[in-house]
This record gives sequence, structure tokens and C-alpha cells, in this order.
Amino acid sequence: MNLDDPKLYEEKDPQRMRDRIAELPVHCADAWHLVQDLSLPEEYGRVRQVVVLGMGGSAIGGALAAALVADECPVPVLCVGGYDLPAYAGPETLVVGSSYSGKTEETLSAFAQAMERNCRLVVIATGGDLAAMAEEKGIPLLRFSPCLAPRAAIGYSLMLLLGILWRAGLIRDPGEDLDEAIAVLEDWGRALRPETPTIRNPAKRLAGQLIGRLPVVYGAGFLAPVARRWKGQFNENAKQWAVWEEMPELNHNAVVGFGLPNEIRERVSVLMLRSPLDHPRVQARWEITKELLLQEGIAPDEIWGQGKSRLAQMLSLIHFGDYASLYLAMLNGADPTLVEPIDYLKRRLAAF
Repeated sequence: MNLDDPKLYEEKDPQRMRDRIAELPVHCADAWHLVQDLSLPEEYGRVRQVVVLGMGGSAIGGALAAALVADECPVPVLCVGGYDLPAYAGPETLVVGSSYSGKTEETLSAFAQAMERNCRLVVIATGGDLAAMAEEKGIPLLRFSPCLAPRAAIGYSLMLLLGILWRAGLIRDPGEDLDEAIAVLEDWGRALRPETPTIRNPAKRLAGQLIGRLPVVYGAGFLAPVARRWKGQFNENAKQWAVWEEMPELNHNAVVGFGLPNEIRERVSVLMLRSPLDHPRVQARWEITKELLLQEGIAPDEIWGQGKSRLAQMLSLIHFGDYASLYLAMLNGADPTLVEPIDYLKRRLAAF
């Protein structure tokens, strides 16, 4: 398939996921605008931990935010999926219920428990039962407009969470970093968009290398959840298997398994998401891990974050991965928007 043919996208991407990917800087800016009107009670800043409830696209926003503020926020930011609120969550816990649809059953279940335990509450949603509950109970609500699919709303799920932490007084104002990140996204996005020919488009070239292969994505520190995001985008957009691992943990187990089975070794593509802001010892581990892979005949690809701030590097790599998954969907002959197995699961669950 020719990734430079506009007709390919009209045929395979009728709901225009490509436009939603391109809108990442717009979504980030809009989310930050919404945060300016958010007012939180003073006691929201006097908490022992922050718990983000979410699944899928909402959950990855929580993981990204937690990793980004880990060296700054004075309390832990913890992401919780599933139906139950952890036992430690109580009146001194800030609980953010994040659900794109506002109908995610796991999030609704855990959020109801947070209400019963008198946790300090905030809601992020486009509508649904969660937003209605927040409006009825007077819970602070950040409502944003739907944008095709939860995974396409990553700019909102990340920046609205950062805004809550800032408004609660738990982190510094990230506005300056966001300005840089948006500039980086707008600049790099021109090189990654479908209109840019493959010869000058690194996301298209990477997708071409991944045809018929298993992507294994590595990330360290604040980029570890970005590796997880890439894995999820390869699953949902490109409709194929993918794996992610975290550095330096992978140096304590995964490296021992590089050799076998031969069939996997010959079909794997290792993608290293890197940043000059990684810990110096992690930088050394990247180089040695490359040596180990090359010894097994596996040549990894390195994709470096753009910009100076962690936020810019995080968002730039998210943007690259989203485009790579779009192009891989085209090469796989898949509609990047449809998620039929998830729809099937929901129908089957409704019958139980």
C-alpha cells in the first residue's frame, strides 16, 4: 500500500482518526483553558495521596501524569483500575474519577466507594452517569467535548489531570512547559502528517518496518507510560499484538530472554523511546542493552523525544507513536477507529 496516497486514508479511515491525532496540540490547549476556571476547596491540597480512577484511554492519562510529576508532587499519585477502591483511600485522599464516556462501569463502582468514604473528589468526563453524579452532588467537574474515542482524547486526560494537581497546589504551574510542548507538536506534526511523503516522514517509515512484526516498546522513567501508550495504540489503531517493557526493570529479566524462540527473535522489532533527561545510569543501560540485542541479531530503533521539557518530550513521543499506529493500521488494511472486540465484550458483559 502507498502511504502517500490520499485515497488510502479516505477508504480505510472514514471516521478520520488522522484528524484527531493531528489535533493533539489543540486538545492540550483547550484542556488547559478549561482548567483556568476550576476552583478547588483549600483542603484538596492537604491530602496524603491522589488516586486516579480510570480504564483504557483515561487510565493512560493518569499514568502519564503520575510519571511526569513523580519528582515534584509531595504526595504519591496512584492509578487504579478495576471495580474497587484501595483500602488506604479515605478522607485524606483526593480521588479523580476519569472516564471519557462517564459510563465506565469499573470507574463508576470505585468512585461510588470513594463517595461513601468521604474522599475529596473531582470528575473528568464528557458526560454520562459520572458527570451527572458530579453535577447532582456538587463535585468539581471538568467536562470536555467528545473527540471520536477515549484514546483520541489523550491531550484532555493528561492536561486536565495536571491542571487538577496544579489547582490543588500540589505541583507548579506547567503552563510554560505546555507552551513549549504545543510549539514542538505543531512543528514536528508537519513532518508526521499524512500529507508529508514517506521519504521525509519518520512515522511512515517506522510503520513500514513493522509490517508483519511484533513491536516491543521500551521506555524509562517518565517515558515508561509513553511506551505503554504506544503498545495500546498498536493494539487499538493497528489491530495487532504489541508488548511494552520498562527500563531499568527489563535489564533484570527481559534481556535474558532475547535469544529464544528463534521464530520470535526473527519477527520482533524493539523500539526504544529515549530522552536526554533519562538518568545517566539509564543512559548507560540503553547502550549496553543495544549491545545485547545486536548480539542476538536484533537491531533496535531509537526514537528520541523532542523539546527541552519533560512535557514536550512526552507529548512529542505520544504524537509520533499515534501517527505510527495510524500508518500501521493502513498497512494492515484496518480501520483505526473501530474496536469491535471491545464492543463485543461490552455486549456480552451486559448479558451477565
